[in-house]
Amino acid sequence: MPKESAYFKLDKISGKHQVKELKKELDTLNGIFSVSVNDRTDKVAVDYDTSGVGLELILKKIENLGYHIVSAEVDHRLDQLSKPWS
Repeated sequence: MPKESAYFKLDKISGKHQVKELKKELDTLNGIFSVSVNDRTDKVAVDYDTSGVGLELILKKIENLGYHIVSAEVDHRLDQLSKPWS
């Protein structure tokens, strides 16, 4: 199960309602492990299984919610349990 973490800087996240909306809507995507939203820094972190959801779908979901993505970066990680030498 390949895992990745994506980090997004959004144009503006205003208050607890938008934090809750972003978390709720991103959690509906198949393969999302966790969503963290910080309205003070306007940043969103998403951990996900790449076999269930891709970066493009996450980007599209955020944009469809009406947010402008200022920047995005992805951290590619290996699942510790799937290493053949473990």
